[in-house]
Amino acid sequence: MSESASQRGLVGARKSSPASYSSHIRKNKNTSRSLLRLLGPGIITGASDDDPSGIATYSQAGAQFGFGVLWMALFSYPLMCAVQEICARIGRVTGRGLTANLRKVYPSALVMVVVGMLLISSIFNLGADLAAMADAAHMLVGGPNWIHILWLGVGTLLLQVFVRYTRYVNYLKWLSLSILAYVVTGFLVQVPWPAVLQGTLMPPLHGLTRNYLMMAVAVLGTTISPYLFFWQASEEAEEVKDRKEAKALLRAPEQAKDQFSRIKLDTYSGMAASNMVAFFIMLTSAVTLHAHGSAEIQTAAEAAKALRPLAGEYAYILFSLGIIGTGLLAVPVLAGSTAYAVGEVMHWRVGLQAKPTKAPKFYLALVATMVIGLLLNLAHINPIKALFLAAVVNGVLAAPVMVMTMLLAQNPRVMKEFTLPRHLRFGGWIGTALMCAAAVGFLIQSL
Repeated sequence: MSESASQRGLVGARKSSPASYSSHIRKNKNTSRSLLRLLGPGIITGASDDDPSGIATYSQAGAQFGFGVLWMALFSYPLMCAVQEICARIGRVTGRGLTANLRKVYPSALVMVVVGMLLISSIFNLGADLAAMADAAHMLVGGPNWIHILWLGVGTLLLQVFVRYTRYVNYLKWLSLSILAYVVTGFLVQVPWPAVLQGTLMPPLHGLTRNYLMMAVAVLGTTISPYLFFWQASEEAEEVKDRKEAKALLRAPEQAKDQFSRIKLDTYSGMAASNMVAFFIMLTSAVTLHAHGSAEIQTAAEAAKALRPLAGEYAYILFSLGIIGTGLLAVPVLAGSTAYAVGEVMHWRVGLQAKPTKAPKFYLALVATMVIGLLLNLAHINPIKALFLAAVVNGVLAAPVMVMTMLLAQNPRVMKEFTLPRHLRFGGWIGTALMCAAAVGFLIQSL
């Protein structure tokens, strides 16, 4: 059944439910609190996508290829919107995370392989994010890096474990404003806008070298990251568990119209913010680093340092503060999405809304992920050097996960009458095909 048909059939149910979730939202629509609740998992997902590891990848792209990579931000936006909206729908319709739903349809061994690859790439990303945040803190206030790594890692872990989910997620929403630092930074440099427009609208098809293709897969991999699929689906499921007025749509179909509208607004806003920031990071790096021959940028902190003599003190400070802010937002998402995936594949009780005593194995997975990420920085294993490779692995891993997710979202045994409408089927499969093509092209070039 199509989405429009299912919604028409539910009009009577919505009218007969005065205490429905829709009336709750309408009653509070003029309040800032209501707006904050409308923008939830999507805006957090989008903002956390621009984590320090993503900043490093975008900085490398702009530094190496200049305006020739700007088209990727525009190109990836509809793909991100489609896949993240699909994941959010799965979580809201079923009241379960992505892994729990995948486990119902696919062989356990296949799902465990996917979760294992997600775990490895997420831990390296987490370790790299902590290292970049520590470097940025050192540049701003001084002090040894290991102290910054320790307090940042332990602090974010304690917040996840001991602060109630509803309060913690509101902190994350406000923290997402830190990504605006990169937009402001982009306006602190002299930009040749005609060349920017050309680079945004016209991919340099004549320059498809192995290195460029590898960079394209890395940018797409850090933009359309598998851990974001798992996070947004799980956070929609959390909303169902934590809010009395919210229910899984399979049990409360009268909420479907309002919830699908909210998910679309939330997701499109979050992905727009994410891609705008990615665009400005690549733009700033192209105008400053690439223009001055500084192509060897390995980390976000190195990008901030290189900006200082080229773009001025304000740009340097804003860029550095943005690294810390986005890291504080992204680290909980990385650790949380991994804990959700591991917990669901192992049939544990999961959820940040549960107390640690009620879901001990879930929180143990969360703590273990954070601790390993910390140890990567303290045990002479440099996660920063593995950062770019992790982004490429994400790009390759995203393709099969997207195929599995698309088939899942179209499965009436899982989604009932809420299988994907035509426009999402089209957008989701286009994005999946392009990610598969990018991954295969990279592998062929490598071989």
